[in-house]
Amino acid sequence: MEYEIIRLTDKPELLPAAAQWFHEKWGIPRAAYLGSMQECLARSKPVPQWYMALEQDQIIAGMGVIENDFHNRKDLTPNVCAVYTEADRRCLGIAGALLNYVCADMKEKGIDTLYLLTDHTSFYERYGWEYLCPVQGDGEPAPSRMYIRRQP
Repeated sequence: MEYEIIRLTDKPELLPAAAQWFHEKWGIPRAAYLGSMQECLARSKPVPQWYMALEQDQIIAGMGVIENDFHNRKDLTPNVCAVYTEADRRCLGIAGALLNYVCADMKEKGIDTLYLLTDHTSFYERYGWEYLCPVQGDGEPAPSRMYIRRQP
């Protein structure tokens, strides 16, 4: 299996398909993704950014970087968000490669610390992320785990 990792800014023609793909995975309104992705394509600032892994021009994984991933700790920013890999492409290292790519790209943009809100307990540690603290997600009954990744 061969795939390529791209920034949305590398292939802006993917905007409609990317917004639809993320909407289908997370249930966030398509319009919210479109707005964030259009802001990304405007290139006025380093955040937001959107990334995808493509296999023969099909999105098989993706994630974004936004200011706040729907939680109460507005000081912990920017956040990696919407991390998703298609079920039949999991456990192949794609998400890890995508995470590393995103971290390196954000470092090039002058951002060396990223945050990520998740309920997963071991996946992100494998890729250099450290548990930071519990954080309350908007509308969530219990806190989730906030991770941090600092790049030297």
